[in-house]
Amino acid sequence: MSFFSRSNKSASSSSSSLAKQAKPNATSQIFTEPSQESSVKKKWDYNEGQLKQYTSTLLLPETDPYYPWELRFLNDPGTHPRYMRAAKWKMDDAKKRIQGTLEWRREYKPELISPDDVGVEAETGKIILTGFDYDARPILYMRPGRENTERSPRQIRHLIYHLERAIDFMPPGQEQVAIIVDYKSATSQSNPSIAVARQVLNILQNHYVERLGRGLVVNMPWWINAFFTGISPFLDPITRDKIRFNPKLTELVPAAQLDSEFGGDYVFEFDHKPYWKTITEFCHIASDGTRIDDQGEKIYPPSGNGIKAAIEGLHPIKGAVATGQVEKVNDLSVLKQPTPPPASTPPAADAAANGAAVVASGETAEKEGSEKTLTEENTTNTTTVGGLEDGIKRMSLNRALTTAPGAPEGDAVFDHPPTQSELKEARQSLEGR
Repeated sequence: MSFFSRSNKSASSSSSSLAKQAKPNATSQIFTEPSQESSVKKKWDYNEGQLKQYTSTLLLPETDPYYPWELRFLNDPGTHPRYMRAAKWKMDDAKKRIQGTLEWRREYKPELISPDDVGVEAETGKIILTGFDYDARPILYMRPGRENTERSPRQIRHLIYHLERAIDFMPPGQEQVAIIVDYKSATSQSNPSIAVARQVLNILQNHYVERLGRGLVVNMPWWINAFFTGISPFLDPITRDKIRFNPKLTELVPAAQLDSEFGGDYVFEFDHKPYWKTITEFCHIASDGTRIDDQGEKIYPPSGNGIKAAIEGLHPIKGAVATGQVEKVNDLSVLKQPTPPPASTPPAADAAANGAAVVASGETAEKEGSEKTLTEENTTNTTTVGGLEDGIKRMSLNRALTTAPGAPEGDAVFDHPPTQSELKEARQSLEGR
């Protein structure tokens, strides 16, 4: 994928090599909202109060400069449920996972990556955020053939920057992204090594848990099978099940928002300057990576329902177990500083009941299959736990459509037997040389 690359090309030389004929009726405008054909399809239903109680003990002190951003992450009503799902409702595992993420975020500070820091990586459009699939997931297009820089930590920061912007694009109720990897014009030398792939997979699977809705790989060259075979052992089975090779994209994305290169009606012509300007302004990004309002004042828009809803005063309802529940906030001064949840310790009996409910949900899910909606056996608990309001609001929405793996469709993947030179390139890519 483009974010793993090992190219020796410079930014300037690669940019000039992308010159091509203009497309009729082309546009450089990107989609920042889903179409009327798209809708959010979810959710899971359970009590994550115990995990919130645990993370409240890990929170940085208010004097730490990163405190508001960590609080913002933990205040996202979807954060704790995602880690519970990723841990298959095993509380000890969920605690370890979310603690590891908090430690990573304190060091990496993904919300605060500066657009100037990664701007050069975006010059050729090797990662483009535009459009939404039928489930209202923001789409990230990744094109390894447009690689323009040598391998460096900045390439990974560029990927993380776009993931954070995709989270900003998400409409209320959505918390996942769709990724389309297009290998057109890519070479085995522009593909990542297994070592770099493992590094990125570690970040995505451990610190952006449950964020991938679909991974769609198109225009596969012959050598890509070797790459996916090499990284397959490091893929979580759930992640692996969301990856499809050469699917019919018109069945997954509305034609109006699908790039015309893949059969859609959206004739997109990448132009770095308006693209970067739109991304930066829509997401209210300041030059130092922080957030500012229309008047240029620093803000901390709540996470969990997209940047547009946050700026318009549609904020997550306090006590919501899952994303998608918003209320109008008339006093936008709440944007100036995230509000910590009130400290609260549940009685031992209620805490035990909550834990039993989580375990029961996990056991039910394992027995009945992943397509079942999770329910809690214990519905009598009304104690405020870790900032949740009395009587935690429970949602019963349809679970998101899964994307099962399948054999390549459409044109043949291998258009010729590999030559000795191509085999050598593939081996070098896998070995990281």
